[in-house]
Amino acid sequence: MDAIELLTRQHREIEERMKRVLQDQAPRTLQKSFREVADHLGAHIASEEQVFYPAVKAQRTEDILLESLEEHLSLKRLLSDLMQMQPGDAAFEAKFKVLKEQTEHHHEEEEEHLFPKVHKLLDDDRRAALGREMMAFQVEMHAEGEPAEEMAGQTDKAARL
Repeated sequence: MDAIELLTRQHREIEERMKRVLQDQAPRTLQKSFREVADHLGAHIASEEQVFYPAVKAQRTEDILLESLEEHLSLKRLLSDLMQMQPGDAAFEAKFKVLKEQTEHHHEEEEEHLFPKVHKLLDDDRRAALGREMMAFQVEMHAEGEPAEEMAGQTDKAARL
């Protein structure tokens, strides 16, 4: 699958999962739903930082990528905070709403500014190969454990480009 199509599809899936978390009021299922969202977001962020961004780094994308990495840092910090809370905590819903809003903003920025440039920079075959590489990376992350746990430990500074 084309890397841009893969990431865009994952954006919608993550956003839909986040919406369902906000609709869930049962503490037992809310915790499970949140952890699933956290793991999908964690794997998505990691594959962008370790596979996609390095592959598309170019003079015309570097400024967008640096901003994206700072946005990832903000998302990681929110995820880390949420992972230490219980869904019944008074601030959980408010903090999760902030995570959802920042995630949606980040997705919008990528789709409007980065993806069109990448589409011009990489041909169809390269984007398809990159998509396969990202999927394999994400599958491996899920198989090795909980991707959100890895993200929670990366809150001191933005990833390097």
